[in-house]
Amino acid sequence: QVQLVESGGGMVQAGGSLRLSCAASGNIVSINNMGWYRQAPGKQRELVASITTGGRRNYRDSVKGRFTISRDNAKNTVYLQMNSLKPEDTAVYYCNAGIMAADYTFRDYWGQGTQVTVSS
Repeated sequence: QVQLVESGGGMVQAGGSLRLSCAASGNIVSINNMGWYRQAPGKQRELVASITTGGRRNYRDSVKGRFTISRDNAKNTVYLQMNSLKPEDTAVYYCNAGIMAADYTFRDYWGQGTQVTVSS
């Protein structure tokens, strides 16, 4: 059984930093793209950043220059370093990964979500 477990959310003042982690575990054959999404109250879930197996990164415009996504393929873990946080970054952050499990089925998996709150 494959699962994604997130950690690192919390409350911080504007201008502060947080680092999110997401570890994939279970009977995993391979992991394709990994990424972070967020959903603020009353809004749709949106892609924040993604990273390919080879390390190519993609960011939404509003976080470019402030957030950095990285991954450790040996640990099946993806990170999101968030600097210069703004109140509008407040949301529940979800980890996402495309994973091939031991039964050779491939699908998207989601973490349980971690709350990030930025106060002004």
